Amino acid sequence: MKAAVLHAPGDVPRFEDVPEPEPGEGQEVLQVTACPLTNLDRMLAAGTHFASSANLPAVCGTLAAGRLSDGTRVLFRSPGGAMAEQAVANRAWCTPIPEGLDDDLAAAVQNPGVSTWAALEWRAKLRPDERVLVLGATGVAGRIAVQLAKRLGAGRIVAAGRNTDVLAALPGLGADATIQLDQPDDELRAAFRAEGSFDVVLDYLWGRPAEVFISTLGHTDMVLRSACTRFVQVGSTAGANVSLSADLLRSSGLELVGFGTGNAPPAAELDRLRGEVMGLVASGQLRMDVRRVPLAQVHEVWNLDQKGTRTVLIP
Repeated sequence: MKAAVLHAPGDVPRFEDVPEPEPGEGQEVLQVTACPLTNLDRMLAAGTHFASSANLPAVCGTLAAGRLSDGTRVLFRSPGGAMAEQAVANRAWCTPIPEGLDDDLAAAVQNPGVSTWAALEWRAKLRPDERVLVLGATGVAGRIAVQLAKRLGAGRIVAAGRNTDVLAALPGLGADATIQLDQPDDELRAAFRAEGSFDVVLDYLWGRPAEVFISTLGHTDMVLRSACTRFVQVGSTAGANVSLSADLLRSSGLELVGFGTGNAPPAAELDRLRGEVMGLVASGQLRMDVRRVPLAQVHEVWNLDQKGTRTVLIP
């Protein structure tokens, strides 16, 4: 069968022949119908993610849509790689795709939709009328974050990103204001301060944008304050590190937490959110743009700037 195969960290996967997968105990072989190309896939392949594997060559991709042997359409995750004509998965990892929702859109929304909802509701504990800042709002997950924050009752949503065209469209998805990140540090700092305080920050960038924002939170007096900013760190496309002083932590209300595999909600909660997300997409209440590309062209689109649109590979 054909698959997208990575041979060395940092390489672009090759479209080539590999043996058909052999199911282990409790596993089933699925016919893959759509596999999203995510930032996580790129980081794993580049060797820059904490879960990157040194066991290469290997088939890329972790999440996909496909069909079980009985024809049921499902979303699934595969331990052996999903960017292929076939993949294996545990039956317990498979979630039925509702009628009215195409496989490619279901596959595309699974990761950003579920993770964003969980980050806002479960990790940040977003409450109605709270103020939200989305750092990296012009990415695929960032655009979804704006919509879900609105749906969860946020009182004001500020979207910060780089892509000017995508940024201009975010008020139509629920953003009350936008901030262009491509400006000098002092001007960016002033733009953050002009928006006042935030209850929740959802950060897909880290690096410079996060550091500049966090620098606005500290104080140089001894006034007692109780307000806090719940900063949820989700992605690091702008850099792996920031400089964070002890003085800032003690003089601000910053509460900094990560969201990922090490602090995820229980499986039952993820299942609930997956169903909720797919229902919203199927009904048109959650919008997401998808670019459908044949799996054979994986090498051409691997490093493509998605500009808020999710590339989905079709075997």
